Amino acid sequence: MFKINFDNPIHVHFIGIGGISMSGLAKILCEKNFIVSGSDSARSSLTDDLTACGCSISYPQSADNINNGIDLVVYTAAIHPDNPELIAAKNSNIPTITRAELLGQIMANYKTAINVAGTHGKTTTTSMISEILLAGQCDPTISVGGILDSIGGNIRVGKSDIFLTEACEYTNSFLSFLPTLNIILNVKEDHLDFFKDIDDIRHSFKFFVEKLPKNGTLIINTDIDDYSYFYKDTDCEVITVGSNPEISKYSAIDITYDETGCCTYTLLIDGSPSGSVTLSVPGIHNVYNSLAAAAAGFRLGLSFDIISRALSGFSGTERRFEKKGIVNGFTIIDDYAHHPDEIRATLSCAKHYPHKTTWCVFQPHTYSRTKLLLDDFAKALSMADKVVLAKIYASRETDTLGISSANLRDKIQALGKECYYFESFEEIEKFLLKNCINGDLLITMGAGDIYKVGEDLLK
Repeated sequence: MFKINFDNPIHVHFIGIGGISMSGLAKILCEKNFIVSGSDSARSSLTDDLTACGCSISYPQSADNINNGIDLVVYTAAIHPDNPELIAAKNSNIPTITRAELLGQIMANYKTAINVAGTHGKTTTTSMISEILLAGQCDPTISVGGILDSIGGNIRVGKSDIFLTEACEYTNSFLSFLPTLNIILNVKEDHLDFFKDIDDIRHSFKFFVEKLPKNGTLIINTDIDDYSYFYKDTDCEVITVGSNPEISKYSAIDITYDETGCCTYTLLIDGSPSGSVTLSVPGIHNVYNSLAAAAAGFRLGLSFDIISRALSGFSGTERRFEKKGIVNGFTIIDDYAHHPDEIRATLSCAKHYPHKTTWCVFQPHTYSRTKLLLDDFAKALSMADKVVLAKIYASRETDTLGISSANLRDKIQALGKECYYFESFEEIEKFLLKNCINGDLLITMGAGDIYKVGEDLLK
């Protein structure tokens, strides 16, 4: 496999450069004096930012974008084998690697490579650690799967030997990484279009832990079923976090909520109180995300004062219980939740947020996830007072499974919950304007483009 060396910059071309992760990797290489080019289907704020940094980007993708001056081509799992640029690169004998393989090679250029993994919470926890490292003046390089205001986007290129990134399990991407510190937040059923079942997923996470060197560190949540399974055959250092102080090095007690659902708690280290932490992001799940972030900060030698101040100052990333505004007296929140556990966490937050009626406008993400977790989706969404469903967002899939949002609507209605399904965003918006009243809380939810409903209402 082709190897990236920061001491020997080359010309790297990205197929699909506008993706949140691809754009971040492109910017890192650009900052390290590589020649960077790429292509995408359309311009975006991310591609505009790359162009301003000196990257050459073509629209749309075309075989003509591949030339002999390119030394390496990078592509994502979303790029099909019949992609014209990928075919042209292989016909020209230009080396090709996946996005995950490139990310792993970039890690190899850093002494400390922190990988944040888990079915949920990766972006938020990576962002929390980012704030801690910045507060500690560690000057890290950061790649996060969302827009973080403190770094002005999804990427930060630092000058230290610390690299921080999210580690996604889909298609076993994180098995291409070269970590020194791994964090596992949770391990649940998801991406069942790729994994066979939960045992297959757990097996993948075990391999992820085994990627650590002998002097590496694993931070793991003890609330995960049989959590020792993941590290029992390794020699790495293990640091535990979780809800049970008896088995977790880092845990929380005296948890209270403010008027917007944000928590304050007493941090326990080895069962002893170490100080109070106040979060500025809502939900009990963020208490446990913050424990993992704090554990990483302590492992890197930072003080409680730095860690607690950074956690208190973190107000979230885009699309994570993000307040968008108020229209006709009802508040609009947007959230990326697209898995039943994430929906439960978000709707639990809503219970602590001022409201009369909670409306959840949900856009299912992928046919396979919707079909395989249909009953669980129905139960989770029933936590809202009223539910409105949009069409399934296909993402990388085609409709071959005979599933639609109408099936989910029927399940929710069978549970006795008021639920509606509309084919278009325009119908959803008209319905909400007619039925939401002063004091209601409206949450647009999903990993697709459902956020546009809230933005349209605010216009």
